[in-house]
Amino acid sequence: MCEWCGCGQTDSHHDHGHDHSDTSKIIELNKSILEENNKIALTNKEHIEALGAVGINFISSPGSGKTTLLQETIKRLKPDNIKIGVIEGDIETQRDAQRIREQKVPVVQLTTGGACHLDARLVHKGIHQLEHQLEENGLNLLFIENVGNLVCPASFYLGEHKRVVLVSVPEGSDKPAKYPKAFIDADLFIISKIDLLDYFDFSIDEAKQEALKLNPNLDIICLSSVTGEGIDEWISYLKNLLHKN
Repeated sequence: MCEWCGCGQTDSHHDHGHDHSDTSKIIELNKSILEENNKIALTNKEHIEALGAVGINFISSPGSGKTTLLQETIKRLKPDNIKIGVIEGDIETQRDAQRIREQKVPVVQLTTGGACHLDARLVHKGIHQLEHQLEENGLNLLFIENVGNLVCPASFYLGEHKRVVLVSVPEGSDKPAKYPKAFIDADLFIISKIDLLDYFDFSIDEAKQEALKLNPNLDIICLSSVTGEGIDEWISYLKNLLHKN
């Protein structure tokens, strides 16, 4: 077998200038998909801004605490009359949307039916569905909770203003080094579930250092949605976004 391309032929049967057109087609197809996605994403961004909102894309592995953090965020911001909308992304079920719906804010569930990420086209539909639930005074913050995955969602711009990547303490502090794309394109890195630090081998210093190697401009917040530690810093971050907007 050719050690360079795995085509099944021995090196003696061909030189290494043989046709790699299949690979080229894959690259061209991926480029085309992302270009089309980005065009729709820019339309999404304009739509979000027309609603008067800032869009935030949450990316993380499954179980990192995205939905729980959103629930706590809504509770903290409601007294300030900040209007929140949520687009939930999952492969199946309405479970996360139902949890958010209990907070009495507009929410739309997008199910991908197997796809490991949201794309701009799906989010475009979600924004239109969400718009029907909004009050006359519109929206301040639109949270997009992506499908649980640190790989695929990192490649798809949805039209958000800020991208937030979460890693929870049980996942391990090596995640930035193992999944660099998610951190290179992020604006904020949240280390969640810090109430569990005594029970897992997680180094906050390692996670921060690895993330900042990839993205020196990355903001970092450590928090627990259970104990409330660090939540005030997160709320201040959101309020500053709204103030700048």
